[in-house]
Amino acid sequence: QVQLVESGGGLVQAGGSLRLSCAASGRTFSTYVMGWFRKAPGKEREFVVGISGSGDTTDYVDFVKGRFTITRDNAKNTVYLQMNSLKPEDTAVYYCAADPVISLGYFRRSPTTVHYWGKGTPVTVSS
Repeated sequence: QVQLVESGGGLVQAGGSLRLSCAASGRTFSTYVMGWFRKAPGKEREFVVGISGSGDTTDYVDFVKGRFTITRDNAKNTVYLQMNSLKPEDTAVYYCAADPVISLGYFRRSPTTVHYWGKGTPVTVSS
């Protein structure tokens, strides 16, 4: 069983930055595809970004490209999401997710099959 604990959310003004962290339990962390999804009020959950187990491959949704950066530190069992140039439309609860089996592409396309989820950390961007 893998547990994911997010931190780093909060309130920030438009144009500001936040760094989210996701700490994972488990000894095989480096084999897991990891990523972030978000859910805004009144909207469906949506994929934001994913990263391969080695960290060599990433997959960003278009609306965060150039603003968000995902990295992982397998020695610390932690994934990070650096969010810059935040916009009010980035306001959402951000969820860390992990899966030991599915590919990075499938991670984006089929979130219902992702095995492990954190409880989420709220991000509010004021205008």
